[in-house]
Amino acid sequence: MKYEIIGKPSYSMIDVKLEAGEKIMAESGAMVSMSSNVKMETKARGGMLSSLKRSVLGGESFFLNTFYAENDDGEISLAPMMVGDVHAIELVGQNVYVRSGSYLASFGDFTIDTKWGGAKTFFGGEGLFLLKITGTGTLFVSAYGAIVDKNIEGSYTIDTSHIVAFDETLRFNVKKAGNWKSFFFSGEGLVCNFQGNGKVFIQTRNLDAFVSWMRSKSKKD
Repeated sequence: MKYEIIGKPSYSMIDVKLEAGEKIMAESGAMVSMSSNVKMETKARGGMLSSLKRSVLGGESFFLNTFYAENDDGEISLAPMMVGDVHAIELVGQNVYVRSGSYLASFGDFTIDTKWGGAKTFFGGEGLFLLKITGTGTLFVSAYGAIVDKNIEGSYTIDTSHIVAFDETLRFNVKKAGNWKSFFFSGEGLVCNFQGNGKVFIQTRNLDAFVSWMRSKSKKD
């Protein structure tokens, strides 16, 4: 497989070139265009129970699509639903945690499961579960805004609304940005304190804040 991410960082799309027989798995609705010899299979990835858990608990699609080049080389374009960036993460047998809604596609041998994100994440409206993705290959994640990576060595704090994905090597604790007064009136809400050594992928914009701003504008109008 060869790929190119175009339109970064605001309107990103992946152009993928598949050799004959190669396959790429993608979130439902991600396909933009494809050559005539690229075929699609739709199924509940990992079985019905795993797919149901990923859909109900992780906020992802119940079904995933697998695209493969039949008889000859082919090409396909994939894009996320939201305006924003796409980033490729290369994995070799390790685990990475991805926030709900940020998984776009993967090429290689992967398993996708859900992980309890901690009770405090529920109160921030951030989604109670994370996707736990394990395997070897190329993982594509998407975000609202541009995606930047941050190497953590020791302790570092990030707003929960800006987290896209992070290495399993990092421990994390979700807490208030300040005291209760700050929590309700500062606009900061919840933050995640990471500890250890690893990488966090951050989105530069906050979708929840944008939605709140749009609601306030519509009320005024």
